[in-house]
Amino acid sequence: MVGAAAGGGSAPAMSQTAHVRPVNSAAVTHYRTIKVKGTDIFYREAGPVDAPVVVLLHGFPTSSFMFRNLIPALSDKYRVIAPDYPGFGQSAVPDRKNFSYSFANFAELTDGLLTQLGAKRYALYVQDYGAPVGYRLALLHPEKVTALVVQNGNAYNEGLSPFWDPIKAYWADGSKANREALRAGLTLEATKFQYLDGVADPTRVSPDTWVHDQALLDQPGKDEIMLDLFKDYATNITLYPLFHNFFRTYQPPTLITWGANDKIFPAAGAQAYLKDLPGAELHLLDAGHFALEDKGDEIAGLMRDFLDRKAPRN
Repeated sequence: MVGAAAGGGSAPAMSQTAHVRPVNSAAVTHYRTIKVKGTDIFYREAGPVDAPVVVLLHGFPTSSFMFRNLIPALSDKYRVIAPDYPGFGQSAVPDRKNFSYSFANFAELTDGLLTQLGAKRYALYVQDYGAPVGYRLALLHPEKVTALVVQNGNAYNEGLSPFWDPIKAYWADGSKANREALRAGLTLEATKFQYLDGVADPTRVSPDTWVHDQALLDQPGKDEIMLDLFKDYATNITLYPLFHNFFRTYQPPTLITWGANDKIFPAAGAQAYLKDLPGAELHLLDAGHFALEDKGDEIAGLMRDFLDRKAPRN
């Protein structure tokens, strides 16, 4: 009998595989929560602890969930860290009466997280909301940024399409009417649009994406938090000159993988980076806003090649 013990009993089935090593144990993703400045911040982490760090910063209305496939594609060679901002994903949702839902606060909390995790230098992957969070982080510690990977993360007026007109109206006049008008951007229809618009083959995009995001977005109180962030996004526009100065001064190695069919941040926003980062590697992909869902295999390949060439080793 297979697995029979000397005494006639059967050995536990696990004895047959107890000494088999996983194919790539470094690629295992860990799901952790840590308290940063009194707020529980959830993050995904994978890869060797002594490897170069890559920080993945998500957009709206998603979370680190958007990196579920990218993390294992990088973590054999890189230490990958992907946090959720407060109010997003699995991080805490503090009462907005006592907590500032702002991009400045998100950047400071992300900085605190990375400090606690001992990430002294890192490459930044920024998408959508991740761009102002990441670039604010870069303004705090420009010497820590080893490289940039930009995926539909805007930093230029050229990248603000007519999609933003109702939001700009709210910036100019924070009336209840203008605030209420933006609730249309919190619906399932709007979330699904962000994932599928501009995608040549919708069957490449998992419906789990918008179902997952919308389930969290529909939690009580989340609507007011998101409307607060729509208003606060205006503070990022005022920082564009400082972001540009960071690009020009430090010239971080930059890879731009941009969904060219994005109606939120059009391709002009990608091309504008070249004014301040003439050495950036620009790839306009046949994809939409969440290009990682449609072209994740291509983006992962571009990132690995880029990071292997440009990101400093520890």
